[in-house]
Amino acid sequence: MAQQGQSFMRGTLVLSVAAFINRILGFVSGMYIARVLGAEGIGLLMMAHPLVPLVITITELGLPVAISKLVAEAYARDERLKVRRILHVSLAITGVLSVTLTSVTLIGSEWIASILLSDQRAYYAMLAITPIAPIVAVSAVLKGYFRGIQQMKTIAASDVLEHTVQIACVLAMVHLLLPYGIAYAAAGAMAASVVSEAISLSFLLASYKLRGEAKAPGETWANHLKHGRSTLSELLKIGLPTTGHGVIQSLYFSFQPLLITSSLALAGISTAVATQQFGLLAGYAFPLLFMPSFITQSLSTALVPAIGEAAANKNGLLMHERMNQAMGLGLLIGAPATVILFEWATPLTTLVYDAPDAGMLLKILAPMFFLHYFDAPLHAILLGLGRAKDTLVNYVIASLFKAVSIFVFGSQFGIKGVAYGIGIGIVMQALLNFLSISGSIGFYWNIRPYLQVGVSMAVMGIGGHWTFGYLTEQGLPLLWSTPASIVAALLLYFAALVLTGTLKWRSMRLRIAIPW
Repeated sequence: MAQQGQSFMRGTLVLSVAAFINRILGFVSGMYIARVLGAEGIGLLMMAHPLVPLVITITELGLPVAISKLVAEAYARDERLKVRRILHVSLAITGVLSVTLTSVTLIGSEWIASILLSDQRAYYAMLAITPIAPIVAVSAVLKGYFRGIQQMKTIAASDVLEHTVQIACVLAMVHLLLPYGIAYAAAGAMAASVVSEAISLSFLLASYKLRGEAKAPGETWANHLKHGRSTLSELLKIGLPTTGHGVIQSLYFSFQPLLITSSLALAGISTAVATQQFGLLAGYAFPLLFMPSFITQSLSTALVPAIGEAAANKNGLLMHERMNQAMGLGLLIGAPATVILFEWATPLTTLVYDAPDAGMLLKILAPMFFLHYFDAPLHAILLGLGRAKDTLVNYVIASLFKAVSIFVFGSQFGIKGVAYGIGIGIVMQALLNFLSISGSIGFYWNIRPYLQVGVSMAVMGIGGHWTFGYLTEQGLPLLWSTPASIVAALLLYFAALVLTGTLKWRSMRLRIAIPW
């Protein structure tokens, strides 16, 4: 059991490191695209992208999660034939569905564009990204297989390879196509994503081939599919309940650009300006807001089985201990991230994107986005408790509330109102998930550490603001005064945590002690 725990933690650490590398690579790629295409080009990219996740969600049918679970169980029983049958049946389903839906999307692309795209210049970018769906779907099946056999290094390597290739392709495609216009350059950036995904899939296929899975006599694709009805039933029993959330999420994100630009049009903003403002929000502010969340996402991956195991053993004490640790880590990460994104909003968007106008939107969203760093662990806790239906209901309610808020505030106050509407939706979703957990098993916590972190945030914000102002008055360029003041503020934050007893020096050699 201890060895399994170590293997699980090692795999989680590998994925966390890979996620950090990918976040940096993606951030560098996004920064280049944002600087070259500008806010208007980013707006076209954001409009063209949302349809693809819907196609991918439908074709995957929640199978990656089901595959990892069933493969792990089959491997534990040494049922290698069943492992291969799971893989063959899953590939057949996703392959047929993804190719069919992608073909329909390509055939009806003009009609889809006339409905979803408020700016028809995004049509070429939508067309360029559409072929990515079958590639991602097949990759997801293979990743589910590698998760099931605990080969996390293969998944991590494929992800890093994908993002590295994507940067190279984006640089080349945007450079080549920009002279022909911003619409073609945006399409080139989308095409780069397709190429990088294809390279990643090739790596996963090669890794599977190198494993050299021995086939039984007479084992064929047709044989697997002929006798795969029970396997298909097992896969769908696990996969379908998780698909509803993904479909609704994809549908919402498909219509969100149209919702935002429509609300801005009612505020008297032209289509071109609305596209530019949407680019400031989705292409500049959101990447900075989501940057720190890779840690809580990695934590959530480990939290689902941990909560599930504790719930199955009816170990309420362990369950609440894991919950408190998750919330504590979310607090320690989210607190300094929120202060940085709020206090240095305009300097960050100026340095990274050369877009100081995006700083205003980042400053509006940062305080409300603080709850987002808790939402991923809360969502994982509900899944671990077997309350997937609650997560779906909460998401639907929060999304409806967010859509109404965006439309009402956006039509009255422009892009600032849109930002407030999105922030309100984030707050609503986190609160609903929290209430669902409280109503199910209760939520017990010690308020003292949260007050201590609150004091540390105040010290960090005041100290950082003063340091930035002092360095700026001394004539230090923005490139130096911003990182220097952020580092000074972080040092103040961690010093305050130590002085208040939130972090323990004696345990920092191996881990951070979260005493709640």
